[in-house]
Amino acid sequence: MPPPHPPEFRRRAVELARTGDKPVTVLAKSLGISQSCLSSWIRQADADEGRGDGLTSAEKKELVELRRKARQLELENEILKRAAAYFARENVLPK
Repeated sequence: MPPPHPPEFRRRAVELARTGDKPVTVLAKSLGISQSCLSSWIRQADADEGRGDGLTSAEKKELVELRRKARQLELENEILKRAAAYFARENVLPK
């Protein structure tokens, strides 16, 4: 997988696409990226600026972090349930 393009390159590509001097497919080819890549950058820029539908970059980042925390909490809950069951079983058995 190629390394991601720098943010400044993305911003400039979106600016060029918005000027409309060239079609998106021609512009993308001249920049050495795919048309779908440039289109997704444009959609994300629109969302970040409040023009389009979808999540902003900050919201996407927050969502990823919240999902990571949710997975961690689910794992911790499972460990606690197993520990409680283990210690409950230990107290029930005759000595």
